[in-house]
Amino acid sequence: MKNKTRIHLLIIFVILSLFVTNCYQTQITHTPEENTSNTPESHHSNQSQINYNPEELIAKVDEYINALVNLDRFSGSVLISHDGDLLISKGYGMANREHNIPNTPQTKFRLASITKQFTSMIIMILQEEGKLHVHDSICKYVPDCPELWQDITIHHLMTHTSGIPNFQNFPDNLQYERLPTTVENTVERFKHKELKFTPGVKIRYSSSGYVLLGYIIEQVTGKSYEEVINQYIFGPLEMNNSGYDHPRTILMHRAAGYSRENNQFLNAIHFEMDTPHAAGALYSTVEDLFLWDQALYTTQLVSQETHDTIFTEQIKIGEGYGYGYGWMVTELFSRKLARHNGNISGFRTIYSRFPDDKVGIITLSNFEFADIFKINRDLSAIIFNEKYELPK
Repeated sequence: MKNKTRIHLLIIFVILSLFVTNCYQTQITHTPEENTSNTPESHHSNQSQINYNPEELIAKVDEYINALVNLDRFSGSVLISHDGDLLISKGYGMANREHNIPNTPQTKFRLASITKQFTSMIIMILQEEGKLHVHDSICKYVPDCPELWQDITIHHLMTHTSGIPNFQNFPDNLQYERLPTTVENTVERFKHKELKFTPGVKIRYSSSGYVLLGYIIEQVTGKSYEEVINQYIFGPLEMNNSGYDHPRTILMHRAAGYSRENNQFLNAIHFEMDTPHAAGALYSTVEDLFLWDQALYTTQLVSQETHDTIFTEQIKIGEGYGYGYGWMVTELFSRKLARHNGNISGFRTIYSRFPDDKVGIITLSNFEFADIFKINRDLSAIIFNEKYELPK
């Protein structure tokens, strides 16, 4: 196809344009045993010029992921989209190994820190409503605010530049993660700790900041974080298979999380989701995250100006690598990339967006040891015709 495309390009641009349009809009079909999505494709004009053959793409992704599955290095669901079209949406491995239930595109996974982008969006929505501002001191919203927090702003929390220590690194954190609690109790755990640095001078990843953002959201709205997420995002986007994870709730199509020790699979250690709160307590499916992905190309939730602010590098992490509002912003294969990963007991997740190419790659795994960064990098290489190696 590539040689043919080059020949057509040299002959006449109009013929190439017609050919590419038809190729990108080819209907992709799957057999029932593949656990694939039946979501219909949508068709768009002005598609990005990415040279791939849909059938070859599916075959390469299958070959790559199935190699990992056969090596016991991946279990989960994968979705890749381009310009609104679903190129692949499939489950691999088992959602529940004890009952031999396979993963599908409808399987629900804990998102872990992918939750942070939803929290950031809520903050920006509330700013547009005039209920807060990212440059407000957090003490405007936190009762009995410690003196050390007076100079910390909401912006600092969103960009991991507040200096507030990460409660996940506290020596006693494991016992808290196993028991029900409240967001107020979690905030109390770090409320009177010394700051790691002066706010705004450096970045140090801290889930404490995002739990505090969830607390501020509740203070401002008078509603629970769960209610606010449903009201502002999940409801309007019809993300009906997403929500705040409560381990005691009977949740259809919930994936069980797994760890591994001495080459044996184990049920992941119990984890109460009260503690991660707005930093990591949500669950979703690859198909619901596709709805979220598509909404981020529109002004359905916030204005274009606010959208651009979310994805603008607010603080530099390293060369060619920074953090926006709930998103890491960088480049891969010389293409703009916004992404975030998640890591929680039993689960590893990553969601990558190439906004200029309108490509989304969502990988959710119920193996806490899955090498999620390499998997997502290699899936990106497949769609952009870059080099990658099959797992061995």
